[in-house]
This record gives sequence, C-alpha cells and structure tokens, in this order.
Amino acid sequence: MKLQNQRVAVCGAGGFIGGHLVEYLLGQGVNVVRAIDVKPLEEWHQSSSHVENVVGDLSDLAICRQATHEVDVVFQLAADMGGMGFIHNNKALCMLSVLVNTHMLIAARDSGIERFFYSSSACVYNADKQKDANVIALKEEDAYPAMPEDGYGWEKLFSERMCRHFHEDFGLESRVARFHNVYGPFGTFDGGREKAPAAICRKVIEAKASGSNLIEIWGDGEQTRSFTYIDDCLVGIQAIMESNIQEPINLGSSELVTINQLVDIAEQIAGVRLKRIYNLDAPKGVNGRNSDNAKIRSYLDWEPSISLLDGLTRTYEWIECQMMSSVRR
Repeated sequence: MKLQNQRVAVCGAGGFIGGHLVEYLLGQGVNVVRAIDVKPLEEWHQSSSHVENVVGDLSDLAICRQATHEVDVVFQLAADMGGMGFIHNNKALCMLSVLVNTHMLIAARDSGIERFFYSSSACVYNADKQKDANVIALKEEDAYPAMPEDGYGWEKLFSERMCRHFHEDFGLESRVARFHNVYGPFGTFDGGREKAPAAICRKVIEAKASGSNLIEIWGDGEQTRSFTYIDDCLVGIQAIMESNIQEPINLGSSELVTINQLVDIAEQIAGVRLKRIYNLDAPKGVNGRNSDNAKIRSYLDWEPSISLLDGLTRTYEWIECQMMSSVRR
C-alpha cells in the first residue's frame, strides 16, 4: 500500500505526534482528508488549514463514524496520556482511552477502512524484564506473559489485542507500532503531562535563567531509557503503515542513556553545570527500558538513527524560544 493513493484521517491530530504526523503526511503528498481531536482547535499543538479539522470526543461512537466517513486509512493516535508523572497519577483516565480505540475499530470496520494504524507504547512490556538499569533491549515477544505498566500499559496492550482480533474476525487490516519515548519540538514541556526530555530541557532553561543553578531529578537518575526523535518516529509510522508487518513492532531508538546522562546532554547544550537534587519519592517508572530493533531492521532495513544530542538540541532550542517569548509577553 502507498499512502499517496489513499484518503487519510488522523485521530489525535491535536496532540504532539498527531500534529506532526498531519504535517509530515501532507509534505509527502498524502491526501489527509480529516484531522480529529477532543481539544479546542486553539489548543492543538499544530493544525493545518489544508484539512478538515474536527473537534470531537472519539470515545463517542458517533464521532468515530464521522471521523471514518469517506476515508480509506485511519491513524489512531488519540489517547489521554502524558509523561510518567501523569500516567502514575491518572491510571483510570489512561484506561478510559480503551473506549476511543474500541469505538474507532468498530467505526473503521463498519466504514470499510482498508488499513488501521494504532499507536501503542513500550509501556506494554513486562515489568519483570525492566528491573535492571542495565536492561537487555526489549524484544516484541517480551510483552508476554503480560505485566505491563499499570493503567496506561494495560490499556495499550488490550487495544493491541483488539486490533489483532478485529483482523482475525472481521478482516480489518491493522498496523501496530510500540513507541519508545518520542520527543521533539511542539511537544508539551510543562503542566504535568511532559515527558523526560522536555521536562529536563525546561528545568535546565529555568535554572539557567534564574541563576539558581539547581535541578530536581526524579529518582536517583540512574534509571535508563532510549528516546526517539519525532522525525524518526514519523518516517517509521509511514514505513510500518505501508508495509506487510502484521504484528506489533518496536518503533524506538536503541541509544540507551541514564537520566543523569540525559541531564548531562541538556547541560552541554545550555553551556551550564547544575547542582542536582534527587527526589527519591517522585514517580520514576521502571529501572531500565530500551528498544530491540532487530525485527524492524529485518522488515524495513531501517531503524531510528537521529542521535539524542542532535534531537535534544533541536528540542531545547524550541522550548527555550517558547519560554523566552512567554516571558517577553
């Protein structure tokens, strides 16, 4: 399948990844017919005047039917989510996203959608395989036996199964990508839903601007993660959607760093050295998580390649611009 020949709807288009995806697909010559999000249009991270922008709650089946009307392909990224602080404290809200996924699958089936993309997460992986900071990179089969992140991870894993069974029972073609910590410009960097790269950038900028030279880090800073720059994520989404991959697959960088090393990079970009205060009572997630990319390489002869230094530099500069312009206002 080539997306350029399809009519496309993007759900969750007002969010960070969804907003980037609409712009990316339009730039690739794809006919994006419709963009849908629950937030008021003025709160969307990005919006395009070249598509029909719909404000609607996709937990409502009627809105899902509107979203899938006269389109061929659906990208389902809509979810109530955020960084570790948000998903730790809002498990029920995260699980309610299953209504969105269920109703979107029903609407896609009934509308004769040719292909359905579902954005899953590395939070589906078994927690027992993520206890050591020196983690062995997670292979797709490591999601079972199931013991995902409570709340958010269970919702994602359940929705993966829904995609599988809608294919088996109704013939709905689906593609599932497990995102690993996607970051970049136009993402949330304050307010409680931000993820680690944006939060660290904001904290470094604040410490530098205020002269406090202090930064709070959640946990001991030795927990490990890989972080995927948005441009790599977008290329991967298109490649997976156009492929014959019928199983959930990792979409993430394999560049593993500690949170302390993430702070090191942000300090390097900012040209500062800060005193670190470790909040051992704050949510920190699993001790270690990384993406095993053997399967995506075997299928696509490709994997994310933008370095954390390059991606974080672009992200830092964008967040700094936003914060400084806010101060000037």
